[in-house]
Amino acid sequence: MRFVKGHGTGNDFVILDDPSVELTADLVARLCDRRFGIGGDGVLRVLPSTGPAASWFMDYWNSDGSLSEMCGNGIRVFARYLESTGRVEGDSVAIDTRDGVKTAHFDGDQIRIDMGPARHLGHSAATLGGADYTGRAISMGNPHLVCSVTDVAKLDLSAPFDYDRALFPHGVNLEFCQPDVALGEPSAYRRMRVIERGSGETLSCGTGACAVGAAALAEAGLHTGTVKVDVPGGRLTITIDESTCWLTGPAVLTFTGEITL
Repeated sequence: MRFVKGHGTGNDFVILDDPSVELTADLVARLCDRRFGIGGDGVLRVLPSTGPAASWFMDYWNSDGSLSEMCGNGIRVFARYLESTGRVEGDSVAIDTRDGVKTAHFDGDQIRIDMGPARHLGHSAATLGGADYTGRAISMGNPHLVCSVTDVAKLDLSAPFDYDRALFPHGVNLEFCQPDVALGEPSAYRRMRVIERGSGETLSCGTGACAVGAAALAEAGLHTGTVKVDVPGGRLTITIDESTCWLTGPAVLTFTGEITL
């Protein structure tokens, strides 16, 4: 099986470009295993779209073999792969996902994605390692809980956590963030770490960064603005206007190979 590996701010993916491959939860988990497989936070399979608004469908699977509605870093990597294989005309491409069609815009090493508007679902709470955290529940097509803390570096994200299963019946991505006052206006900068649903802690989460940006602006009493979100794997820029949320960041293809299962 041929594959391509890529990442967006350290959030890494196995890309499969063969529609004849029948993915299963077990196969995806084996491919993403960092010791016995290729290694990755998820699998991106390139499929033709069945709808009229896009030519390609991003079939995204989490590393544990579960499906996800959307992946912000993944769709940038997916777009970079389409560009590298000559499937992009001009400086943008529409991509179908389980959360609808998203448009990727190319600007050098940066790719900007129209992620759709953030939906604020109120406040909720989570328990991590026996400690309670309150935060904002936000949907970016997939569920997020954004909790503010004083120091993200001190958190043990390998500890077990629990959440409101009535509000999040299909699980939740749990983001912890802190204002970075060293970089300027506190509402404009956040440091973030994340536990991704189906993958555990990752170096970055694009939809999570969007949720953090939306939460930061809401905390400042703002409806629009730009927030820089620093994750362990780099920096993402979130811009919220009157109609949508834009996610901007790098996407890199790192190597190709073949795996025998």
